[in-house]
Amino acid sequence: MTTTDPFPGQAIVLYDGDCPLCRRSVAILKKLDWLGKLAYRSARESDNLPPSEVPLNPTRMLEEMHVLTPDRKRVHIGFRAVRWILWRLPATFLMAPFLYIPGVPQIGNRVYLWVAKNRLDLVPCEHGACKVNLKKKPAAEQVG
Repeated sequence: MTTTDPFPGQAIVLYDGDCPLCRRSVAILKKLDWLGKLAYRSARESDNLPPSEVPLNPTRMLEEMHVLTPDRKRVHIGFRAVRWILWRLPATFLMAPFLYIPGVPQIGNRVYLWVAKNRLDLVPCEHGACKVNLKKKPAAEQVG
């Protein structure tokens, strides 16, 4: 892990960089992030993770998106990360309050977890469904 923060003042979205659905989602977020509130880092690049006051579990980061807050003191995971992001983007902040309506968080979390679990089958790779290893790659295999 690096000791200096490469993204001061920005929240960091940690996602599975080998997942086509995740990469497409990040591309959409980048287009909606007009104010530059977010930075993005593949959770598979565990040697390049920003400093954090909260422990970051590399295996869990490959299961669900994480958002590390700009102060590096909190991390939001999965559906909570989505809600946190929506509040900060000009194009989506008006949707964010609806994600707190009673019952919506429970449904949203279930939907998020289902999509996360099935993400490699939802967006086809070049030759059908992806065959990405959901476990963290050993450092020797993380070349390129």
